[in-house]
Amino acid sequence: MNLALISTIVLGILLLIMTLLFIFRIVMTWYPNIDVNKFPYKIAYLPTEPFLIPTRKVIPPLGGIDITPIIWLGIFTLLREVLLGQQGIITMAMR
Repeated sequence: MNLALISTIVLGILLLIMTLLFIFRIVMTWYPNIDVNKFPYKIAYLPTEPFLIPTRKVIPPLGGIDITPIIWLGIFTLLREVLLGQQGIITMAMR
C-alpha cells in the first residue's frame, strides 16, 4: 500500500465519522434539555461544536431551530463526494 492510498482511506474515515457526528447532533437538537456534558452526548458535542459556534454567528436559529448542524452535514457530505466519490478528485487522480 502506498502513502496516497493510506491517506485516502484515513480521509474517508475522518469524513465519515464527522458526517455521523453531525447526524447525531441533528438528533440532539430535537431534545434541547440534553446535558451535553454526559457521556454519549459529549462524544458528538466536543468535535462538532468548534464548527457550529462560528456558523451560528452567521446563521442564527430560525424560529428557535438550530440549522447549523444540517449545513455542516451537507458540507461534509459534499466534501466526501467531491474528493472521494466515484468521480471524485482524489479518486480520479489515483487512477
